[in-house]
Amino acid sequence: MLLGFKTELKINNQQRTALMKHCGVARHAWNWGLWLTKNILDHNRQNPQEKLKFPSAIDLHKLLVAMVKSKNEWYYECSKSAPQQALIALRDSWKRCFNKTAGVPKFKKKGKGDSFTLEGAVKILGNNKIQVPVIGVLKTYERLPQVKPKSVKISRQADRWFISFRRSVAEQTTVNTSIVGVDIGVKNLATLSNGEAIQGAKSYRKLEKKIARLQYLHRHKVKGSSNWKNAHIEIAKLHRKIANIRSYTLHKLTTLLAKNHGTVVIEDLNVSGMMANRKLAKSIQDMGFYEFRRQLTYKCKLYGSKLVVVDRWFPSSKLCSHCGAKKEILSLGERVFECDRCAYVIDRDLNAAINLSKTVS
Repeated sequence: MLLGFKTELKINNQQRTALMKHCGVARHAWNWGLWLTKNILDHNRQNPQEKLKFPSAIDLHKLLVAMVKSKNEWYYECSKSAPQQALIALRDSWKRCFNKTAGVPKFKKKGKGDSFTLEGAVKILGNNKIQVPVIGVLKTYERLPQVKPKSVKISRQADRWFISFRRSVAEQTTVNTSIVGVDIGVKNLATLSNGEAIQGAKSYRKLEKKIARLQYLHRHKVKGSSNWKNAHIEIAKLHRKIANIRSYTLHKLTTLLAKNHGTVVIEDLNVSGMMANRKLAKSIQDMGFYEFRRQLTYKCKLYGSKLVVVDRWFPSSKLCSHCGAKKEILSLGERVFECDRCAYVIDRDLNAAINLSKTVS
């Protein structure tokens, strides 16, 4: 199976300038392609009898070379694959929009989500060097896997640059036959059917006041000034720290579950519907429910374990794990489950996790 590898780059000022130029070219190509495709869609909507063909990624690149690249010489300072890959990503984004699996693509803004993709003459040199087109040899802080990547993605987070690519990893097999039910929530990130409770990082909650303070200082500075830019970087650094803490916690938990259990049972949660509750939305985002399931899906495949996703309408919290009786009314504030039939008392989340593990025979 293919896994992503991402590491930080060790660059100098000259390379940083080159990376920013490539980001600018990719962003410009994306915004130009989005402007053109939106105009085509508007024309087809207003003139149904004279519809224009919606361009493919190849068509967009041909038009870019003829209409834009020839008039902007700074395009030739960067690799041709940067705008080309940006247009391929734009076409994929429109495809997801037409299939109603994503929203309408948006215009990109400088300094927000800066990234670009390079393909072609990509080669790993030694342990911590990688060669990419036009920019040349880039150093990394950690050892690189000895593979032959077809393309690499370079992105910026605050003041740091990262490079990522895909590599092939052999899937493992497991002889473990244990079954564990996992109930995720906002109080504890995960409650296992064996009685273990894993606390969530809650990194945003812990650093929320510091973010508010930095944002207050940022908006009281002159926009575009050096102090304004420095304050902007400090906010981005703090957001990166929050995301890293959350990601580290989720990686430890999902690896623990996939490695040490033969079958992992979770519930198919309606995360977007849960986010509609304004009292719980921030806590749900802070826990990272979607990222938990995404990591667990590929790690179970990697380590040879089985992931079972129970239907979202299964009443895991309302069923008694002792006698099987169903409780009709159970409010969100009731953290202890008390069975009306057998008077069994148990923690609500633990009861749900046990019921999930019993769904697998």
